[in-house]
Amino acid sequence: MPEKIFYALLEKHFFTLCSFLFVMSVYSQDLEPRVYANVPEKLNVASVGYAFIDGNVLTEPSLPIYDFTIQSHNLLATYVRTFGLANKLARIQIAVPYSFMDGSANVSGELLTGSRTGFGDTKIRFGINLLGSPALDKSEFRNYEQKTILGVSLVTSIPTGKYYGDKRINIGTNRWAFKPEIGISKRFSHVYAELYGGIWFYTDNNDFLGKKLEQKHTYSLQGHASYYFKNNMWLGFNTNWFFGGKTIIDGVSDDSEIDNWRIGGTFSTPIGKGQSLRFQYHVGAYTNNGLNYYALTAAYQYSFF
Repeated sequence: MPEKIFYALLEKHFFTLCSFLFVMSVYSQDLEPRVYANVPEKLNVASVGYAFIDGNVLTEPSLPIYDFTIQSHNLLATYVRTFGLANKLARIQIAVPYSFMDGSANVSGELLTGSRTGFGDTKIRFGINLLGSPALDKSEFRNYEQKTILGVSLVTSIPTGKYYGDKRINIGTNRWAFKPEIGISKRFSHVYAELYGGIWFYTDNNDFLGKKLEQKHTYSLQGHASYYFKNNMWLGFNTNWFFGGKTIIDGVSDDSEIDNWRIGGTFSTPIGKGQSLRFQYHVGAYTNNGLNYYALTAAYQYSFF
């Protein structure tokens, strides 16, 4: 039956990427510059954003499937708080997404469609800059020049997203995920260069169509180069690479392992005291499996003490 083929492919090619593609948006996505930036302690940053994601799902050429597309409109609320910990700059970030997702495919001449709406999984990042970024108040920070920063963080994905145990496609993942990460940030006059590396680890989803879904760990690497103008406007180049993430359902593995590389750009401009707008575009430079997509994001950010 065409419908059975369609949903089997959705499970194989799309479900394993949901935790990366549709939960991520604006500040919580994995193309995120300035994660280990040097800023004052006791700083609060609140932001709201929107992201549009559109892409094609790559399937086997021998299958009777054409125009397999996914679109997602995403809203995101984010809050960041910095503080001192053992005289080092630390921060905690909370991101809560809400998604409107639609998909369609032509299977043996029949158009099949589907949609999902609801909250995605909440992400919490706790990080500390171990070297090159002491905890300074506003007055001390004005006279401090950033050197090389070495930081570490732990990102936790909490299964708060909407999930149906009898559906193959969901916005939530019904499992916890953890990413320990290490990052380096270096200033060269007006240019900031950054490099982060981390590994995602996942707990099991024991309610996937009455089966157990496991996922192997995923390696993550991202780099950023940002040019800062005198008025605090900045323009950045962003890139990342994901590898791994093979899924296993009731002990049977498939060919869902990903090897994906993305590139993009970010533009941020101040619009008032403590306020800024941020725009980002990124696209797949290489995608071996799953959703090959582009994303447009826009966010309003307000910073205060």
